[in-house]
Amino acid sequence: MTPLLMPHQEDVLNRTQGFNRVAYYLDMGLGKTFVGAEKMYLLNNAVNLVICQKSKIDDWIEHFKKYYPDYHILNLTKKSQAITFRNKADTLGMYEQKDIIGIVNYETAFRRSWLLKLKDFTLMLDESSLIQNEKAQRSKFILKMQPESVILLSGTPTSGKYERLWSQVALLGWDIDKQGFWNSYVDTKWVEDGDHYREVIVGYKRVEHLKKKLAQFGAVFMKTEEVLNLPEQIEQNIMLNMTKDYRHFNRTGYLMMKDGTELVGDNQLTKTMYKRQLCGQYHAEKLDAFKDLVQSTEDRLIVFYNFTAELSKLWKIAVDLERPVSIINGSTKDLNSYELHDNSITFIQYQAGAMGGNFQKANKIIYFTLPLGKGSCDLWEQSKKRIHRIGQDKPCFYYYLLVKNSIEIDNLESLRLGKDLTDELFTEH
Repeated sequence: MTPLLMPHQEDVLNRTQGFNRVAYYLDMGLGKTFVGAEKMYLLNNAVNLVICQKSKIDDWIEHFKKYYPDYHILNLTKKSQAITFRNKADTLGMYEQKDIIGIVNYETAFRRSWLLKLKDFTLMLDESSLIQNEKAQRSKFILKMQPESVILLSGTPTSGKYERLWSQVALLGWDIDKQGFWNSYVDTKWVEDGDHYREVIVGYKRVEHLKKKLAQFGAVFMKTEEVLNLPEQIEQNIMLNMTKDYRHFNRTGYLMMKDGTELVGDNQLTKTMYKRQLCGQYHAEKLDAFKDLVQSTEDRLIVFYNFTAELSKLWKIAVDLERPVSIINGSTKDLNSYELHDNSITFIQYQAGAMGGNFQKANKIIYFTLPLGKGSCDLWEQSKKRIHRIGQDKPCFYYYLLVKNSIEIDNLESLRLGKDLTDELFTEH
């Protein structure tokens, strides 16, 4: 059953009809899954490999089984299925077996060294921004592969930082080395840093030329507002008081909690982590504010969180209020309550669910705590799109529970500026 594509999806495929290497940089909610899968079908290679986030493996399997049942779908994280895929990939063409699709996550892919021997296959990278660091092990592995055709999918390929595009450009077949790419499109200068000098990016040049060049290599950029009239997005900050515990820990880097838990911020990393926790799981007023929000509506709610201890306390509040609960994290994906109950609460850990999933049955997201660290801006931006996408017909509300004058204020400002973790987020508060 071939899926019925929307006009903008058909347009993307028509614009790249003659390309066997493409990049579909479609905003969240525009249906990259449908476009990418249809392009793979049209490319018509016998062997196909999809590399995605671990949390998306089941979604891809379900999509291909539903819309492309002629394919033999194999989960390469399972040893027996990986062996089957490897054997079939070796014999396809000789025995004219059915076409195959192997699906694997980024962290597992580079541990399947035999994937480097594949040839004449289609490679699809879901969230291709995950290979933007060409020095990372997974990026090095993927850049060594020998696909005949390539499909890159991402809603945030660069987060506005064009220097991050080089590894994806290489996969599209643009024969330009990294230094040449930077010289052509990235403005830098050398600044004094103690006894040394370091090169910093100060801007970009020839951006329109870069976009035209990318189009020549099969890249399509498309924003939601260009093709869809989605509902209004409304953000609301709920400000909470800083606790004495936070002030004490921020000043001394040490705190003995009432329950005997000892917080020792012996370096900036641990100090930052504990300050975040003192604004989250240890903040009684914030937990009360969360409870008040839940009690204020019987609508479906999506809640983003960071730490397991946060989830434990939030879960208890939801259960005490007799609300059905669903969860997505590194170990669990249970959406039964979300699907079945219009007053459910779905808890999503950023790394496991911010970059994928359709939750447009809900129109309200609560951010109990915010993401922080490398890639946090992408996680935050994409988390908002979980409800603001095709099929949503209500205004989307985003509630931020924020502790005044704390690390959370700088964190949110940094995210809104499109920044990942930087040294300024480690300054004292």
